[in-house]
Amino acid sequence: MALKLFNTLTQQLEELRPLHEGEVRMYTCGPTVYHYVHIGNLRTFVFQDLLRRYIRYRGFRLLHVMNITDVEDKIIARAQEEGVSIQDYTRRFEEAFIEDMEILRIQQPEVMPRATEHIPEMLDLIRRLQERGNTYQRDGSTYFSIGTFPDYGKLSRVDLSQVDAESTGEEDEYGKENPRDFALWKRRRPEEAFWDSDFGAGRPGWHIECSAMSMKYLGESFDIHCGGVDLIFPHHENEIAQSEAATGRPFVRHWVHGAHLIVEGEKMSKSKGNFFTLRDLLDQGHNPQALRYLLSSVHYRRQLNFTFQGVEQAQAALQRVNDFLQRIREVPEGRPDDPPLGSAIERARRDFEAGLDNDLNTSEALAALFTLIKDVNILLDEQRVGSQDREAILKLFSDADRIFDVFQVEEPKLKDAQIEALIAERQQARQERKFDRADEIRNQLVERGILLEDTKEGTRWKKVN
Repeated sequence: MALKLFNTLTQQLEELRPLHEGEVRMYTCGPTVYHYVHIGNLRTFVFQDLLRRYIRYRGFRLLHVMNITDVEDKIIARAQEEGVSIQDYTRRFEEAFIEDMEILRIQQPEVMPRATEHIPEMLDLIRRLQERGNTYQRDGSTYFSIGTFPDYGKLSRVDLSQVDAESTGEEDEYGKENPRDFALWKRRRPEEAFWDSDFGAGRPGWHIECSAMSMKYLGESFDIHCGGVDLIFPHHENEIAQSEAATGRPFVRHWVHGAHLIVEGEKMSKSKGNFFTLRDLLDQGHNPQALRYLLSSVHYRRQLNFTFQGVEQAQAALQRVNDFLQRIREVPEGRPDDPPLGSAIERARRDFEAGLDNDLNTSEALAALFTLIKDVNILLDEQRVGSQDREAILKLFSDADRIFDVFQVEEPKLKDAQIEALIAERQQARQERKFDRADEIRNQLVERGILLEDTKEGTRWKKVN
């Protein structure tokens, strides 16, 4: 089997065959750090994390670049409102994004370049376009003329006759010859952050940032470019136009886009009160692993309806897996194996990998695991799971967790605060003469390597092998 991904450019499922033998080069659109990212953004980032993990699981080396957009209209406006530099304004939201990634166990890419640190590369790219006749200036700004790029629209298949300034996201105060053109370099406005250049004082347009940074670290042609479906037009369409016009080479081989997230059946909106950041959900007491599982459980090209009932169901599904893994760990050494079970474990692994090979179909992959859990739980009741089967099952779930990163494959270790809480609960149980519960806690701690000693001064504990 081989990993196949749906390519937005060709509208086909295509095998991933990297340009550089054994190494995949991937660019994913990162956050625009003017506020905390919301759960719709996080769904995209989780999908991209699953993809990067599975690429590596399949044995490829990976060079993954995710940009940080730290200069654009909203950032400039809000920094001005607060009377701070754009760097001071954006850093706190960039740091918050890194924290969100850590909480949701999203791996950091190999390179995370900031737009403000790559202005020279952007200007170099604009110069190349100018030399090739793809640009013009108007009122101090420099624009890309899409009329000079005959393939414009090949990604989005947009009807250019229906395109206006609003649909391109270029409805600003800068004049243009054609409403379909887009800004490469925007002239300076009063009291606005700017950079000096041979195109005049100003700042980069949004689209040029990604082209310049991706080509700096990945080359003029690379394997995968990811993002949400909302970026197909105009952002990714414009990236293709300016990149291929400048280099004369294909820009990206596989364009991979994730579907939108809705909340309780409706589009997410602050006015509807259904706009949530990760911080909002954690403040409500939701488990971050359950959130990651929920965001992972639906195929990335299908719309995900985020509901709080869905979060509860995700938590229950995780509990079912973790309870199963605990039962598997308790299978004693030396118990004989059940021959048909070995074949079932191998089949589950094949089905798991086949699901992910099929356009990263996480729902198919998870279904393979739950089918195995259902069958093995019956055998566990009958004490027909042997020690070799135990190790094979734990290996399968350990490998699955390399991608999903939500399962408790290893025995969870108690932290000191958790031990103290259990000791306090045991003391309360003894005071209430609930001796069975007190003994249960003591035995539970002994099984986890924690020995209790009741003294006149109170209960002490120590860790033992």
